[in-house]
Amino acid sequence: MVAREGSMQQQGTGEVESFKISSDQSTDPLLPSPPPLPARLNSSASSPNFLKHLRHNSSEEQSGSALPKSASYRFALRKKLHSSSSVPNFLKFLARVDENNTSDFRNTKSDYTSQSNEADCINESPVKTRRHSWRQQIFLRVATPQKGCDSSSWHDGKGLPLIKSNPNLYLRCSTDLEYSELGELPPRSPFQPVCENGPFRTVKEERKRTSKELRELWQKAILQQILLLRMEKENQKLQGNLHVLNLFCLASENNLLNRRLKLDYEEITPCLREVTLVWEKMLSMPARSKLKFDMEKIHSAVGKGVPRHHRGEIWKFLAEQYQLKHQFASKQQPKDTPYKELLKQLTSQQHAILIDLGRTFPTHPYFSAQLGAGQLSLYNILKAYSLLDPEVGYCQGLSFVAGVLLLHMSEEEAFMMLKFLMFDMGLRKQYRPDMTILQIQMYQLSRLLHDYHRDLYNHFEAHEIGPSLYAAPWFLTMFASQFPLGFVARVFDMLFLQGSEVVFKVALSLLGSHKLLILQHENLETIVDFIKCILPNLGLVQMEKTINQVFEMDISKQLQAYEVEYHVLQDELIDSSLNDNQRIDKLEKVNSSLRKQNFDLLEELQLAKGKIQSLEAMTEILLNNESKLKQRVLALERERKALLETVEELHTCSVSRSGKPLLTRQEHTEAAD
Repeated sequence: MVAREGSMQQQGTGEVESFKISSDQSTDPLLPSPPPLPARLNSSASSPNFLKHLRHNSSEEQSGSALPKSASYRFALRKKLHSSSSVPNFLKFLARVDENNTSDFRNTKSDYTSQSNEADCINESPVKTRRHSWRQQIFLRVATPQKGCDSSSWHDGKGLPLIKSNPNLYLRCSTDLEYSELGELPPRSPFQPVCENGPFRTVKEERKRTSKELRELWQKAILQQILLLRMEKENQKLQGNLHVLNLFCLASENNLLNRRLKLDYEEITPCLREVTLVWEKMLSMPARSKLKFDMEKIHSAVGKGVPRHHRGEIWKFLAEQYQLKHQFASKQQPKDTPYKELLKQLTSQQHAILIDLGRTFPTHPYFSAQLGAGQLSLYNILKAYSLLDPEVGYCQGLSFVAGVLLLHMSEEEAFMMLKFLMFDMGLRKQYRPDMTILQIQMYQLSRLLHDYHRDLYNHFEAHEIGPSLYAAPWFLTMFASQFPLGFVARVFDMLFLQGSEVVFKVALSLLGSHKLLILQHENLETIVDFIKCILPNLGLVQMEKTINQVFEMDISKQLQAYEVEYHVLQDELIDSSLNDNQRIDKLEKVNSSLRKQNFDLLEELQLAKGKIQSLEAMTEILLNNESKLKQRVLALERERKALLETVEELHTCSVSRSGKPLLTRQEHTEAAD
């Protein structure tokens, strides 16, 4: 047993020496020395100094020069060695403790005085001591350094121990002295203040707050909570505004992209900068919807060109001028139903509208996407108009007219302009179910060809080609179904300026300009194919020439005469197909209607005569008043003349008496100045 204890002492002494050597190596003069540690507490028996003292005594005992020690001293020394948390496990075997002694190693308060006395003796050792942090103590409690390990793996360049509990984790240990060197202490509460002079300093308890202070604290907390709630609300508002701004930016980008897609066509008549400035000046005029502009100036501006990015606004401007000029021309006006209210209703024309959506400008990027933005807006316009005008409803060709308007303005504005063209311009007549007006238009076009291009008319008649074979789409779609959009846009420019007769002018100009090419074809198929397919793609120069010819044409009187001719011929045709009894019945109906009209006219004539009589009486009264006023004026002139003569006499008398002329009022004023 004694031998085992001696061997254990030798092994422990060697381990402590190796640990001391590694600590001494860390104080290499080439490396920076660690800063001095603040001595918060006196050294205890469990400190490294005590271990060095133990090693020194052990070496003296081995060498035979050690002083004899009492049994009680050795027992106390072993007890402190066993209870120390900073001593390696292998050194604890050197200090045997009585197995029957069950004293708690945490209860170190009773031995604190003896430890301090011994530490004072130990502090006199010339060897520089090192104190371990709580991390080092935990490490030394569970790990034992091997003899063959390199000392550099336990210390960094500053002499600080490193923990290698995990090969992948390196921690720099703190060099602050912990209170665990005095024994295991209970963990300190995070709410307790830090003691400056050690862990045994008495901490003063905080005084209890008064009700007033508590009330102030509560008020402060409530105010802070209210402030936080307000800040959160403001933050939510800012986030909402940011979201709205993002949506607005996205909508603006979409609108800009849609605008670029809409105006993706080639202009026929380029608009110069000077003409654009003229248009911008007219459009920026305040209260322009109530001002009548010079029509010659407007005609000149339209003839020189219309800027593409202002075309929709210019069409609205031309519509306003037309309404100011023809305020009582249109007797039949639809109900003033808001556009959004019409969209909420259902229409019976839905199927026909949906079928024609894919056929309207199928190659244009804005309308090419199936049920895209363009087709949806076009559907809304056609649906709203079919509800606004039940007599017309929906007719093929309306989709192209609405599509052209939609390319240059917003959805609701396009609906308003479609309503203007149909009711104010009178285009709705040609879309009625009976198509009577369209037949009249075909007759008028044939009569124009007969009067202006007789050889072309004879060529069509020789091949039995009626205008309905090639010209019906021109009138129903305003040339939009076959011709380029740049050309169609110029047709709409003139349509808003001059009315529906522009379609006749354009058709007559196109056929007359290409008469020689048409005459070269000798059968019905090639002639119709040339007019439908080749004629719309002849080039920008020829189309611009056609537009310039339209501005120089005036066929309004001819169109009115041809319309009367059509009705007369229609009546003659109807009469020729009737027998005598049917003719008598018809004449009786016509006679009764004429009598009714005669009575109506007589009533209107009587009313007019009554108004004339009242106006004549008012005129007589005004004439009498005028004569009286003239007499009054003559009397006032005579009185004025008499007064002037009296003033002159007085002036003459005053001069003769004083010898000096009297000064006038002006002369008195000048003298005073």
